[in-house]
Amino acid sequence: MVCLTYKITKEGKFVKRTYAPSQVLELLKNEGVKFVDLQFTDVPGRFRHVSMPTEMVGEEMFTDGVGKLDGSSVKGFVDIHESDMLLVPDASTYGTIPWVEDSIKTARLICDVRSGYGGGKFSRDPRHVARTAEEKIRAAGFTDSLWGPEVEFFVFDGATWEANNPFASGFSITSREAANETRGTNFPIRFKDGYYPAPPVDSLSDYRAVCVNYLRDGFGVLSNAHHHEVATAGQCEIDVYRDELVTMADGTMTYKFVTKNVASKMGMIATTMPKPIFGDNAVGMHVHSSFWKGNRNAFYDPRDSYAQLSETARYYVGGIMDHSRALCAIVDPTTNSYHRLVPGYEAPVYIAWSKMNRSANVRIPAYEKGSEGAKRVEFRTPDPSCNPYLAFAAITAAGLDGIRKKSDPGDPVDEDIYKLTPEKRRDLKIGELPGSLKEAVECLESDSGFLGGIFPGDLVEVMVQLEMEAYRAVAARPHPYEFYMYFDL
Repeated sequence: MVCLTYKITKEGKFVKRTYAPSQVLELLKNEGVKFVDLQFTDVPGRFRHVSMPTEMVGEEMFTDGVGKLDGSSVKGFVDIHESDMLLVPDASTYGTIPWVEDSIKTARLICDVRSGYGGGKFSRDPRHVARTAEEKIRAAGFTDSLWGPEVEFFVFDGATWEANNPFASGFSITSREAANETRGTNFPIRFKDGYYPAPPVDSLSDYRAVCVNYLRDGFGVLSNAHHHEVATAGQCEIDVYRDELVTMADGTMTYKFVTKNVASKMGMIATTMPKPIFGDNAVGMHVHSSFWKGNRNAFYDPRDSYAQLSETARYYVGGIMDHSRALCAIVDPTTNSYHRLVPGYEAPVYIAWSKMNRSANVRIPAYEKGSEGAKRVEFRTPDPSCNPYLAFAAITAAGLDGIRKKSDPGDPVDEDIYKLTPEKRRDLKIGELPGSLKEAVECLESDSGFLGGIFPGDLVEVMVQLEMEAYRAVAARPHPYEFYMYFDL
């Protein structure tokens, strides 16, 4: 296993050692690697891969790419008449896959996607969109940005479902921690009572520790904590240390890759499906971000009496609030996402900002006072079913639009928004997030201009098409609960 070296600067930035193509070839030889996994991400946000024997790997593929991709078979990419595409590995993403046995020892490289026959960068490649967002941040006068998503997920002992039978439908989840656990081999966790329990109630602590080690030692993704989350039945969170936009999107995909594979090796199943269990908290992906100018945090102003937040950061918040409804189609892209965005489960429903208020969809964490390095904006709307490259890029686009237009976020709301009357919410000009994927897509269609320059128009069209197909597929099918409600009518 290659141990990637890293350091954290005095400003709180994470600096990881990266490799040049020649160093990757040397590592493959010295580490006895047998295969190289070339990984890339499709538009909906799923990792895909092709494996090559190491003797087929040469330095030229880092510049010329590898002609191994039929883009017409990848959801959201291209039509059949333009299917030949290239994968171009990024040497800085090199890591060895820790759980693969030595006889087939495998390294991985995350790839950019390029159009075939000299077509250049592929505009719908999510990683390319994220790179474009970084360029726009620099063009706006900032040197870089830092991103820290809080990716939550569930780990179950098993899950089954019946979906394609026109005469039956349903699902079943088993978990040693579930509130209805009766086997007596583990302690059940009550609904909404799973936050920070000590082992043996938290039965997944060792599992998460293995994931943390693999993330750090195999892939250079550093964690600063792991813990059980609020829900019953195995809700987990591994906090990853912040990094730059594309690197953190790579890290988020790697996070999903590791947590799912480690669970599988241990006879369990991990999922980032937002709301698999009715009546308890869903999994979210609160996204923390800050823009920097050299070693100075552009979001920090010690003179601000409310949250030590700069004027630039307030405009950034204003942009996110202005476009929150449209952003939902990108950061909450599944029909299941909108089972999460309901009152009562800590998920945001209303468009507002605040210093510490978790009922607002934009929050300014206030754990420390006077800490420039820690000042950031937390966008609480996203969930981990999203494509992180597209999610971070879309948040960037909204924030930059706010900075450019000097969008006023209005006054912060420092009370529980869930408990406010509709009249009070109207008085405070508090908006509401979409209630369905269809509504979110309609919001994006009417407010996509802010994405211009980062998202190509044809990518937005493809996203709308895929999400509406998903919405119609679910809406067209009878739901099991409908039998309970209506069968006797």
